[in-house]
Amino acid sequence: MVATLRWLPTSRHPVYKPVMCGINAIFAYGRNAPPVSEQELIRTRDRMAKRGPDGAGSWLSPDGRVALAHRRLAIIDLSEAGAQPMAAGGPDEPWITYNGEIYNFREVRASLEADGYRFRSECDTEVILRLYQRDGAPGFAKLRGMYAVALWDPAKQQMVLARDPFGIKPLYVADDGATLRIASSARALSELPEIDDSISPAGAAGFHLLGSVPEPHTIWQGVRALPAGTFMIVGREGAGDPVPLFDLRAAIAEVEADAGDLGEALRDSVRAHLVADVPVGLFLSAGLDSTTLAGLAAEVSSGPVKAISLGFDEFAGTVNDEVPLASIAADLYGCDHDIQRVSAREFADCADTILADMDQPTIDGVNVWFVSRAAKRAGLKVALSGLGGDELFRGYDTFSDVPRILRMARPLARRPRVGAMLRRVAAGLPTFGRSPKLAGLFEYGGTLDGAWLLRRALRMPWELGEVLDPDMAAAGLRELDLMARLNASRHGSGSEQNYIQALEIDWYMKNQLLRDADWAGMAHGIEIRVPLVDPVLFAKIRAMAAAGNWPGKRQMAETVSPPLPPEILDRRKTGFFVPVADWVQGGTSSGYRGWASEIAGRYGF
Repeated sequence: MVATLRWLPTSRHPVYKPVMCGINAIFAYGRNAPPVSEQELIRTRDRMAKRGPDGAGSWLSPDGRVALAHRRLAIIDLSEAGAQPMAAGGPDEPWITYNGEIYNFREVRASLEADGYRFRSECDTEVILRLYQRDGAPGFAKLRGMYAVALWDPAKQQMVLARDPFGIKPLYVADDGATLRIASSARALSELPEIDDSISPAGAAGFHLLGSVPEPHTIWQGVRALPAGTFMIVGREGAGDPVPLFDLRAAIAEVEADAGDLGEALRDSVRAHLVADVPVGLFLSAGLDSTTLAGLAAEVSSGPVKAISLGFDEFAGTVNDEVPLASIAADLYGCDHDIQRVSAREFADCADTILADMDQPTIDGVNVWFVSRAAKRAGLKVALSGLGGDELFRGYDTFSDVPRILRMARPLARRPRVGAMLRRVAAGLPTFGRSPKLAGLFEYGGTLDGAWLLRRALRMPWELGEVLDPDMAAAGLRELDLMARLNASRHGSGSEQNYIQALEIDWYMKNQLLRDADWAGMAHGIEIRVPLVDPVLFAKIRAMAAAGNWPGKRQMAETVSPPLPPEILDRRKTGFFVPVADWVQGGTSSGYRGWASEIAGRYGF
């Protein structure tokens, strides 16, 4: 029988207040490493205060070699019993600091209680602790939710780090060979004097190529991301390799066919993501993802859902204005609808704050920053987002454009040198010279990973010397090894459509959309939940695909009752975006490339 939970306050921190949503830790594992600096621990923790405005806590081990800290946004169990860092019990039992939400924590708890484990709180944090005590780090695979975990096991003298399957919650690591530092914010780690904060060539190259920094790199040389869907153990001899908890390729290809019930699968995920002890709202645009979620939430929730819609003055009266159709959906499903508008002047006034909140450089996320601000003004702490619907239901043009590019250029796939030569020649011609991607068709279009890069890239590899120091560009391309890594995403995924899905999830959704949702939401103390990025739902949709019935966005939308009206159901996909190109570049043709250069300049590269 495991001892029941009890608090172990240190003399330096006698009171524990409710704390959550930003974590950091230090482990001085090297024999010659200096003891942990409590001042450093608190400085990093409080650098992330926006992530958890409801309180703060910390813990320092008796030997001064380990420290955990936490900022809290109280969502589940608002009492003192949910405070972190949390202890499992006696002096040889684990401590944890954790960021996220576990939606099946009650089911996991019931399993643990059946095995004799007792609980003092109602929070999911204690469930993770007990699960580790019973099953070890591999047991985290049983968790349904979003999470980043740092757990100290004094009996084994090891730090255990873990991250959710799709990387919804971030976890960054800095390891100098003697001391491990971790945090929810890459920027917070980079500001420590002990960390190498020089610009990472791979991070800089990746940003200019894709518009975001691809993991495990960050924009700082001394900071790395723990890979999504893995755990890592750090002992007295240092860090081991990350161990998979979730294999995206296997989840795509190695599934048993099952026709399933799409509507029930969606309702199950939405129902799970509504678990909270505070009201849960919804980001509502005119798109199928968010309007479908509005209908599903109306079905399964106990009362009206507060829906937040964002409008932009530049789009008023045009097809890009999301508000009129969002209002129709809100009325249809009985939402408490809150509409807020943003102007170019307001963006200019907020630009410095947005860039300061941005944890790593990205060309996206401004829209999420503004809609999260709107949610905070409406009194929310939690909001559902339709993020992930295009990856799950093949909503992006990439699912049709990439095979089309591949068919056009496939004859060159077996002769890459010829393709490279034709690209250089074409780049000097007026028509091709104005379109680097068109010239790159000859070199990259003949392989599926190359065709995907042509479709998704902000810049092509040979253009990096124009925006980076040539030596940095060359070093970054070598370290990033982009084409080999894109090709590795294909391993075991199966068909062309499966491969494109793997690329969209692994490179676009994870590195840009989910990361932007995290920093932009947390900038306002808003927890963004993504019911369409859920491993249980993903497995059910993939089983349908294996049965020859891969549902699309329309099939998803048709699961709601009453049905969406034709003006929403048949609307041409435009995406939910902000007129950043107009705001920042004055409407010039530089567009997102110019915005990327502006952001890079703010980061000093």
